[in-house]
Amino acid sequence: MLRVWMLSVLSVLTALSVVLAVLEGVGWWFAVGVFAVILAVAVADATQQKHSILRNYPVIGHFRYFLEYIRPELQQYFIERNYDGRPYDRDTRSLIYERAKGTNQEQAFGTERDVNEIGYEYLVHSTAPLEPPEVAPRVTIGGPDCTRPYEMSLLNVSAMSFGALSANAVLAMNKGAAMGGFAQDTGEGGLTDYHLKNGGDLVWEIGSGYFGARTKEGHFDPKLFADKAAHQSVKCVSLKLSQGAKPGIGGVLPAGKVSAEIAEARNVPQGVKCVSPPAHQVFSTPRELIQFMATLRELTQGKPVGFKLCVGSRSDVLRICKAMLTEGITPDFIIVDGSEGGTGAAPMEYEDHMGTPLTEGLMLVHNALVGMGLRDRIRVGASGKVATGTDIVKRIIQGADYTNAARAMMMATGCIQAQRCHTNKCPVGVTTQDPRRARALDVEDKSHRVQRFQESTVSEAMRMMASMGAITAGELNPEMLRRRIGPLDTRSYAELYDWLMPGELLAEVPESWAKDWELATVDAFGPKFPHNAGPRS
Repeated sequence: MLRVWMLSVLSVLTALSVVLAVLEGVGWWFAVGVFAVILAVAVADATQQKHSILRNYPVIGHFRYFLEYIRPELQQYFIERNYDGRPYDRDTRSLIYERAKGTNQEQAFGTERDVNEIGYEYLVHSTAPLEPPEVAPRVTIGGPDCTRPYEMSLLNVSAMSFGALSANAVLAMNKGAAMGGFAQDTGEGGLTDYHLKNGGDLVWEIGSGYFGARTKEGHFDPKLFADKAAHQSVKCVSLKLSQGAKPGIGGVLPAGKVSAEIAEARNVPQGVKCVSPPAHQVFSTPRELIQFMATLRELTQGKPVGFKLCVGSRSDVLRICKAMLTEGITPDFIIVDGSEGGTGAAPMEYEDHMGTPLTEGLMLVHNALVGMGLRDRIRVGASGKVATGTDIVKRIIQGADYTNAARAMMMATGCIQAQRCHTNKCPVGVTTQDPRRARALDVEDKSHRVQRFQESTVSEAMRMMASMGAITAGELNPEMLRRRIGPLDTRSYAELYDWLMPGELLAEVPESWAKDWELATVDAFGPKFPHNAGPRS
């Protein structure tokens, strides 16, 4: 490890220069002074707790901060060419870091956005703005079949597994969640001691690999699931159908990251690449999915149960909604994951070309539930590149009740977007299972950063809502979000999109929904489109 090597070399050079100074004369004392100063800096860097880069890369890590200080555009240049093709812009990235650190966030000097650019979106303020509430509202998760509802924050930690994240990153996020009163989604990698240690509220995610609740053969184990779900920190259970960053394929943890701890938590072989199947074994139809929802709720003794998906076809969403009505069973929540999400652990072509973006997917799910008369029973979460108060407000307008953030929470924990997640060589200890690298992430310091980021972002969302004349999410509407669609024309979301009325799909199906409605059967997923939809060669 560079840290050990650096300290060892500097110690040897300092000692050697002392010997030469004694033997050869006064001139060598200058070298003693130089090496001693550098050694002192290295020791201070390796033992301080604020900067992960300096803990792993003493002395030379200062060059990163120096370059960023003298020319911030240099850092932006390299990030834009080395990240996943959709990096946060400099303003958003700086805002995340500043909120996490609790430093000045009001340094704007006019907008850096081109307000005349096609696609530019903005929120409509009120000429009679209000004072924001002192306490942010919470969202009650729990339908009529739930006996143990949970009060969800407007912003929470999105699904990230232990394995993808280091133990220290999980600990920091969980402790931040405990201090701030928001929830942490475990990701599909299982419920571990690191999730439970600091007492933060948890949404336990169950993926197609059933990690943490599976038999040796990889099948779902109801008893093991029930035992773990009974833990007081587990507030909700989320079944992952698909993931925004890579819909249609399972998660992959490289063999080098499957340590003994990971293997035990997931009940998989150590040192072997861990791959989730693309589809679930316990159900294969919309009807069976909804029946499994009821089974999970029963096994949790009445805790909220829901599912997460990246939206595919509208007909599949309608299939699931029809199954809810047919079976008389509804999930307590649905998390819509946008294709623009992801934390750097997905194939590039999937990131760029597979799945429905969050805006379209979120409004589709919201409208389907409204049109089926189910929206008042089910809460909707939005996950996909949520990072600012603006994002929270926009997603609520588009149909969400609350939001989840992954990449922004990683950055609050110290991620510098180095794109080394899959190599096990994360320079700041966020996405590595190498204990020498992971030690760079100080749990106490980073937990406060996570808590500050979440609190400040929700506070800003509430302030923006108040500026729009709204105190509660229910007072927001699609007229308040507008998009430029031409050089001389802007339209509100109320004009750009169709919004169904409660029960409209049950009364008279609109022509634009008719074809998907006809395809939606409760005993099969797909075919996604009719066979005669177009020519094949």
